Amino acid sequence: MNYDQARWTHDDETYEPLLSEKGTRDVEVESSLPDDLTRDSLELPELSEPELARHYVRLSEQNYGVDSGPYPLGSCTMKYNPKFTEDLAARPSAAVHPDRSEESVQGTLGLMHGLQDQLARIGGMDAVTLQPPAGAAGEFAGIRIAAAFHEANGEGDQRTEIVIPDSAHGTNFASAALAGYDVVELPSADDGRVDLDALDAAVGEETAALMLTNPNTLGLFERDIETIAETVHDAGGLLYYDGANLNALLGRARPGDMGFDIMHYNVHKTFATPHGGGGPGAGPVGVVDRLADFLPDPHVRQTDDGVFETYTPENSVGHLHGFAGNWLVLVKAYAYIARLGDDGLSDASAKAVLNANYLAERVPYDVPHGPFHHEFVASAGDQDAADVAKRMLDYGVHPPTTKWPDIVPEALMTEPTEVESKRSLDQLADAFTAVADEDDETLHAAPERTTARRIDQTTAARNPRLSWQALDD
Repeated sequence: MNYDQARWTHDDETYEPLLSEKGTRDVEVESSLPDDLTRDSLELPELSEPELARHYVRLSEQNYGVDSGPYPLGSCTMKYNPKFTEDLAARPSAAVHPDRSEESVQGTLGLMHGLQDQLARIGGMDAVTLQPPAGAAGEFAGIRIAAAFHEANGEGDQRTEIVIPDSAHGTNFASAALAGYDVVELPSADDGRVDLDALDAAVGEETAALMLTNPNTLGLFERDIETIAETVHDAGGLLYYDGANLNALLGRARPGDMGFDIMHYNVHKTFATPHGGGGPGAGPVGVVDRLADFLPDPHVRQTDDGVFETYTPENSVGHLHGFAGNWLVLVKAYAYIARLGDDGLSDASAKAVLNANYLAERVPYDVPHGPFHHEFVASAGDQDAADVAKRMLDYGVHPPTTKWPDIVPEALMTEPTEVESKRSLDQLADAFTAVADEDDETLHAAPERTTARRIDQTTAARNPRLSWQALDD
């Protein structure tokens, strides 16, 4: 199926004028304010409601979003974004000023306490903090908790290394380095999982923690997770769970039961808030009981009288974010968990796994390893993975993640998610098939049917020009 993104002007120009360029006329405004408190430099447009609505609809249609069609961006993907959670988060009662007294926000604190408990139960953890404002922030908070734990045990100067598999999310390496640790990269085995011999060689008295994603970024479950946990713990290290792929395990397995000591939850992707450049996110962190005293400040608890209150854990690593973190993202996560319940969460993970394996069977490229959980990584072979991704836009689907992990050449990391129907999965498969048969010249020229054609990604990333006004050059 070919796809043409909306264009609205007769001469094929895609530029949508700024509001300030539309229908503005001079209007005299009478004001009793002093001159030094007023200004006349604002370019306020005078537009009708339909004109205003059309302006924003056109802008939204120049992008491809989770509401536009299949969105299989691998790993840190936008998941289900139900509209009922947006409605709840938009209610005036959800807007809570952070300076209000605890007595006047008992409902807010109650929701936080309830979400702490729900996440702890889902992850098999003993305590959860809601403060970190993103998954990477959760990683950093978790590593800071590990550092504080070793410091309290008198091993802070000794345990200087964090072990991380070569297939891990890039943020794992950054979080460990930012926290002051040396990173020990762990090579993957031929089957894409942790190489146990390499693990034995990597861990030791210097190991503070191993950061692991399970299922990993190839969509593979670490079958030797109990051996991995035992190896790390015997060396005196902690086992950290990257929760980016938790949606594959919901209601079926828990990191805490696998031996993980610390984990973060990407509630913005697992529990109903879009992610992937859209933000904001939230990255709550769960810990086992022996690490609970190191959680950030403030934490929420309920007294014997049923009153909710905040407190500072005894050995807290400190304050990470204002008040409750990204509060409205947490509201949506709470609502999503409450709506689905245990059966619904389990059903969502089942569909995520089923969809990934169905699509992996239909993709015309080589797909190493398997069976998969929530995602898989295909190899584009002789084609450039970035070209394949750009071309897929012309077939009306969002591209997969490309070029990563680099243990698969020309990687196409694909995560269809639990949301997509068989029709959507077939549309994705047809797009992969169509692109696989095309020549390099066609791929290099892609995309052809989108509002914005091929952009210079390097310049866009390294020299962004962000302005609400049109630039001259």
